[in-house]
Amino acid sequence: MTKKFNLFLCLSLTMLSIGCFRSNSASDLTTVSNHNQVFNFQDVEDLYRFLTYSEKRVPLVSAHRGGPDIGYPENALETFQRIAYKTPAIIECDIALTKDSVLVLMHDETVDRTTTGKGRVRNHTYQELKSLYLKDKAGDVTNFRIPTLEETLSWGIGKVIFTLDVKREVPYHMVIDAIRNTKAEAYSVIITYSADQAAVVHNLAPDLMISASIKSTEDLLRLNDRDVPDTRLVAFVGTSEVDRQVTDLLHQHGILCILGTIGNLDRQAKQNGDQVYADYIENGADILSTDRPLQAAKALDFYIRKRDLSSPYIN
Repeated sequence: MTKKFNLFLCLSLTMLSIGCFRSNSASDLTTVSNHNQVFNFQDVEDLYRFLTYSEKRVPLVSAHRGGPDIGYPENALETFQRIAYKTPAIIECDIALTKDSVLVLMHDETVDRTTTGKGRVRNHTYQELKSLYLKDKAGDVTNFRIPTLEETLSWGIGKVIFTLDVKREVPYHMVIDAIRNTKAEAYSVIITYSADQAAVVHNLAPDLMISASIKSTEDLLRLNDRDVPDTRLVAFVGTSEVDRQVTDLLHQHGILCILGTIGNLDRQAKQNGDQVYADYIENGADILSTDRPLQAAKALDFYIRKRDLSSPYIN
């Protein structure tokens, strides 16, 4: 489907049906598809260009833990696919390590809340975890299983951009090896929480993009002092209304800003109307990390069309 045809379809929608979303419904997602090309990155240089700020940048949603919902568990390939079929998206997911050193997707230290099993992830082999079923946000058991990081990365190439939240006790070098093994460099961003962590990742893999916590000028200076270049950074600016002085500074450095709307800001949007998500973009954010990715994406879709924004890297 060409960009012109996509635009024609979008412009033909009324305000009551805002959202040039993909036509696939939940009923289509009985298996994990290998199709659905969304992003066109030939190499990691394209990712750098796409994640560099300009006034014409296309704002995106980042689905926190992949965008779980009723029937769709967090950190599950089927959940990621559901979001990718609806809107171009960043998928934030969590990486844990099994007893036999396999990287899997899991947020908690234990499997109790999100699966049919019990106990710490580190106390289970991957074969043991494979026998478990994932639970959705209501606690209901689904038919979906715990994916490995490598199968997740392989599936996601061309479909989503991953921001990888590396849990405690997981060595960065193992995550980087998984990215290398699957040739997912152009679709992967590693999340860090301090300048020291960012420096470790950059020294291990100077070509990879990093999400760093930057809430002040001093945070950016600390990263610069550790020789982490601006061209490898996206900035997580916090979970409250953005400081325009900070976002303006980051934009001057070409750095995109991720605003975490998870929690209070998502609640504000739910109470006051989803157009609030567009206000967050207007006020300096570029990417919204949200627990309501489909609602946020609809608001951003209208924002994008109203301003005639586009990217050669998005189908």
